[in-house]
Amino acid sequence: MTEQSEKELRVQLAACYRIFDYLGWTELIYNHITVKLPGENEQFLINPYGLSYNEVKASNLVKVDIHGNILEETPYRVNPAGMLIHSAIHEARSDVHCITHTHTTAGLTVACQQCGLRADNFYSVLLHDRIAYHDFEGITVQPDEKARLVSDLGDKSLMILRNHGLLSCGDTIPQAFFGMWAMQRACEIQVSVDQTGKPAIDIPLEIANASAELYNIQKGSSELGEMEFNALVRKIEAIDPSYKD
Repeated sequence: MTEQSEKELRVQLAACYRIFDYLGWTELIYNHITVKLPGENEQFLINPYGLSYNEVKASNLVKVDIHGNILEETPYRVNPAGMLIHSAIHEARSDVHCITHTHTTAGLTVACQQCGLRADNFYSVLLHDRIAYHDFEGITVQPDEKARLVSDLGDKSLMILRNHGLLSCGDTIPQAFFGMWAMQRACEIQVSVDQTGKPAIDIPLEIANASAELYNIQKGSSELGEMEFNALVRKIEAIDPSYKD
């Protein structure tokens, strides 16, 4: 995979924020998507705290280091909770270049269920045994939670933060986006099925294992999500190309 420049990553990350907004995966000014910048300095880009996702542009993304220091002049702050989650994972996982985090209604609903995400629908079965879980410890601003968060994530790329929301990691922005999309759809279907009040049809374990192996989102190609992400970028481009500014 060809290494992208900071300018290219800024544009792609800004597009990702607009895509999340388009899909309704927003929570006022909260939540965050980050991408690690090339080089050995452990720097990454994060959204300006206080802006809605539809206001994020390539030029107003904030560059920070792994310790939360803002590295360039900007009128914006960064979300402390976002810094804790993202800095912990970026520091611990050299294979993770993009991290996304959401508080969607469906994602939070499943995160509040004791069973977590069940492998009983088309999307969730593809993620069977690919999702990590982290217990709720309150608002994520306490530094000692970092070690437990990283330990719970392990080598997986998807995580349900119990009582909190969803998190996805990827080697690329499209890969992290597509992991979140698959997990979000799985949660939406589970919530919808539960609302019927009727029992779900169980999927045999051997089919779940085989399906997840075919769709191995954790160890998949670096091209995973590229076509889907690019299709949505074209939609955003047609709606409002200002994300590139």
